[in-house]
Order: sequence, then C-alpha cells, then structure tokens
Amino acid sequence: MPIKTLSREVFVPSPGPGIAVMAASYHTTTDSQKLISIHQLMSRSDTFDTSFVRFSQDNGRTWSEAVEHSTRFEHPDGFGKRFRPGGFVDPGTGRYLSFWTEGVMPTDSPLDGMKHYKVHYGVSLDGGHTEAISEQVICEGEEYDAIHPLPGVTIGKNSLMQGDFGQRPLTRRDGVILLPVQVTPIGPDGEYYNPGGGHTYHVCQLLLGRWQEDGRLAWTPSERVEADPARSTRGLIEPTLAELADGTILMVMRGSNDRKPELPGHRWFALSHDGGMSWTEPTPWTYEDGTAFHSPSSCSELLRHSDGRLFWMGNICEENPKGNAPRYPIILGEVDNQTGLLKRDTVTAIDDRAPDESPYLTLSNFYLREDLESGELLLHMARLFAQDFRENTSPDWTADALLYRIAV
Repeated sequence: MPIKTLSREVFVPSPGPGIAVMAASYHTTTDSQKLISIHQLMSRSDTFDTSFVRFSQDNGRTWSEAVEHSTRFEHPDGFGKRFRPGGFVDPGTGRYLSFWTEGVMPTDSPLDGMKHYKVHYGVSLDGGHTEAISEQVICEGEEYDAIHPLPGVTIGKNSLMQGDFGQRPLTRRDGVILLPVQVTPIGPDGEYYNPGGGHTYHVCQLLLGRWQEDGRLAWTPSERVEADPARSTRGLIEPTLAELADGTILMVMRGSNDRKPELPGHRWFALSHDGGMSWTEPTPWTYEDGTAFHSPSSCSELLRHSDGRLFWMGNICEENPKGNAPRYPIILGEVDNQTGLLKRDTVTAIDDRAPDESPYLTLSNFYLREDLESGELLLHMARLFAQDFRENTSPDWTADALLYRIAV
C-alpha cells in the first residue's frame, strides 16, 4: 500500500496569539482503547510554559478534562524546570513507563540545561494515572548518585537529557529497556565542552534498564556514540532506535552544520551488534544504494508497525541545509529491516511548505504512533512559523497542535 495522508485536523487549538501547542497521545496499557494526551504551551524556543494531561477510554474519540501540570517547581538554588513528554507501554510487563528531563537552573536561560539537566523515570500500574515508582535514573554502582548519575556526568558541570518527542525508549526482544539519551561532554578543564563551535554540543548514549523484583529498573550505561566535531558542529543529538531483524540495534541521530554551512548536512546512524552496549562509528545515513541525503538539524523518529514494517519520519531537503533549516518537507519512508537503510522509493512527503508560506516554516518537533484499531499512523505536529516574517525579527509562535492520519 502506498503511503498517503488521509486527513489533518486540529488536535488541541492554540489558546491565544503568540502561543504554540505541542501535543501527543500515547497508549498507556496493552488495551488499544486507553490513551493519555499530553500537551504543552510554548512561546519561545526550547521552553515550555505549562503542561496539560488528558485521558481517553475510547481510543481518542473523547477526552477527559485537561488537568494542568506545572513545568516549573520551586527550589532555593534557582529555577526548577521539568520537560515531561509521554511514555510507552513495556510489552513484557504491561507497565506504563514515562521518562522526563528536569533540573535546577541558576538562571532562566535554556542553555543552563547543558550543565544541569538529568533524567527521571516513572512506573505506573494504572495506565498513567498514578506512579508506583518515580525516581532519578542512576546507574548501578556505589560510585553513582544524584550528582554523578553515570560515568562522565557530574550535574552542574555537564548534563544528560532526552531530546524531542521521537526519542522514544525501546524494549529489546529479551525484555531489556533501551533508553536513548544525549550527554554534554566534559572538556580538559572539567567543564561542559563544545568542540564543534555550534549552538550546543552533545554525544549520544543508551542506558539499559533491567527489571528488579521490587519493580524498579537497574541501569547500565552503554558506550558513547560520538561524532567528529569537524563534520557535525553540534555533535550528535536526539537518537531514535529500532531493533532490526537479526537483533542489531539501529540508532539514527540528528547532526548539524550550524555556523559552518559549507559542511554537508546529514542524518547520522550507528549500529550495535551486542544489544546496544557498543557501537559502530557513526556515519551519514543513506538510501539503500549508499547515497547520502540532505537533512537539517531536526528531530526524527523510527517506528515499528504492528505488521513488522519499520518506518522513519523526519526532514529531507533537496539542497544542503543551513543548521536547523529548512525543516520541510516532513517525510515518511520505510527502512530496510536487514540493512537499516532508508528505502528511497518509499519516501513520501506528508506535509510541505506552500508557496505563500514563510521560508522559516518548521515541520518538526513531532510524535508518530500507530492507531492499533486501524493500522494507520498518527502524526502529532504543530506547523510553526507558517506566517512570513522578516529575518532578525521575532516570529509569531501561534500554532495549533495538529493530528494527521496516514495510511501505510
């Protein structure tokens, strides 16, 4: 069946001028009817003003009243911030797992997160209504604690975090949870280090979680996946995962040519043949014939369909990008389940910039899942900055959260 966009509708409307809504819905149990919807209000880059939660018992046909959850919390040392997207159902246990990034910042700058963010997880036994467990992700070993949660990370010097919505965890076929994270590196002076000279710099890593008798997860860190800063100025960001037919783990990552637009802008990938512990050297991701394609610095997502096919959603552009732009069109394509490479003849534009729309249009920051009733794919996304504006002026953030239905 060819990939085809069936419909586009407003999922959560913007509450007013200058406010964008970023929303997504997630299954909370093995029952296909039960969902949670989480949406955030946004009026500047990389910062959510507040968050709301709703529940559905009928596969999204109706929703409960939205309940506000603050994205900020009081702390004597500064600004407490929390970014909490949705979670996923662990197929082996039926538990609903959620992961979130939070930290206490000395100022209100989004860049403070490069030194202060850490990751937490929650385990729910009632479909996301309450959490039986809620704690920081800290690796096993006496040397690790809340300040030093894994090797090479000291909160206040550097940080670890999740990226965008598509950075979804994966349950390996043997039941181990694979949590993709991004880490800011430490330099020779013991502080956060940006060797590429871009806006920020990260390396990618997995944290492997194994269930314990008390219902908690014991965490083990993988080898880091690091870029050559001379080829990707922001390192590697926002890893998305899939398990291929032979058990190989595929990791696809966001790179960047930020501030060095003469560099080719690619999507990057690495493979693990030992369940996610060690990785091949990251290289530009390609089509099956080995041809690399242009892709801006933006999030992406790998999604395994219930029929066994593997899909990738992200941005592909005809010309070499400049950092984050252009973030259109947004495409969906099938990934070869043996090689982990993108099938060129399946790549289909789901949405694109219209002739009268701004060249700064952003079709990104999305979440993709399967509707388990119909087999259709559901894309949650806001069309940011569609209205044209002059360079170096403040953009209009007004945007509804949209829901696309895609036949595959």
